[in-house]
Amino acid sequence: MKFLNFLHAGSERLGALVADQHVLDLTAAWPSQPAPSSVDELIAGGAHALELAQQAIEQAQLACDKGSTTACLAYDSITVLPPVSMAGRNIFNVGRNYRDHIIEGNLANGRPADAFPKAIEFFTKPRTSLVGHRGEIPRHGLLTNSLDYEVELAIVIGKAGRDIAPEHAHEHVFGYTILNDITARDLQRLHGQWFKGKSLDGSCPLGPVVVHASAIDNPDNLQLSLEIDGEERQSDNTSSMIFNVAAIIAQLSAGMTLLPGDVIATGTPKGVGFAQQPPRCLEIGQTVRARIEGIGELSNTVVA
Repeated sequence: MKFLNFLHAGSERLGALVADQHVLDLTAAWPSQPAPSSVDELIAGGAHALELAQQAIEQAQLACDKGSTTACLAYDSITVLPPVSMAGRNIFNVGRNYRDHIIEGNLANGRPADAFPKAIEFFTKPRTSLVGHRGEIPRHGLLTNSLDYEVELAIVIGKAGRDIAPEHAHEHVFGYTILNDITARDLQRLHGQWFKGKSLDGSCPLGPVVVHASAIDNPDNLQLSLEIDGEERQSDNTSSMIFNVAAIIAQLSAGMTLLPGDVIATGTPKGVGFAQQPPRCLEIGQTVRARIEGIGELSNTVVA
C-alpha cells in the first residue's frame, strides 16, 4: 500500500497510489465518518484504519483499472503534498551513514579518509522546509553558493515508543518514503553545525508516497539513486549503511520517546555535489529525481 497526501477541489485529501498511475481518493471512499484526510490521521487510526484503507483500495482497484474517474484520479493531474503533516516535530536525520560518502566528505574537508563516526550523528530539519513531489527547491542564491542534494531512505514511525530494542524496532515503523536532504554546504561550515545549512525553506523534498512497511521486505537492502537532468550522481544500496534501520530507531529512541508521524532520514550515499572535483552543486532550472526501489520517484525543480 502506497499512501499520499494531495489537493483536490481545494481540500487536502488522503490518497492511495494504484498501479503507479492512478490515485484513489481514500477520504471520499472511506466507508464511515469521520474520514481521514491525511497520512498522519491514517496512522493515528491504528490497525482498524489500515484495514478500512485496504478494503477501500481493493474495492476500487477494478474501477481504477477500468479508468473510472469517480473512483480514481490521474496521478499526473493532482497536486502532491508532503506525505506528513507540516505541523509535526522536526524531521530527524542521520549524518554520515554510508562508508564511501564519509570518505568523500573527509577528503573534501581535509580530514583523514578513515575518520568514521563512533556513534550515530543525529540532527534535525524543521518541517517548514518540507516540499512535496513536483514541488520547487528555492536556490537561495543570496545565502549560499553551495546548494547540494542527498537522496535518503526515510522511516515514518507508526507506534510510539522509548528505549526501543533493535529486535522490536520494526514493530514501530508505519512505512518508508524518500527524502532529499538539500544542504547549503557553506552555511553548514559557517555556523559550525548542521542545522542552519539544512533548514532553508524548500530544503526537504519528501515523498511522493509512504509505502506501508508490510510492502517492504527488507529496508536494509534497497537500491537508491539520484539524477540531475538525467545524469546519475548517486547510486547505492541501503545495505551499505553503517547503522541499519533497527539500530537507528534503537539509538534515537534511547531515553527519548518517538511519536507516530515522526520521520527519520537514514543518511545518503556517495556522489554529493560538494565532494566532486570541481564541486557540482544545484543550479536554477535543474530537475532532481531521487529514486528508491519499491517506493518510487521524488522529482523537484530548482527555482530562483
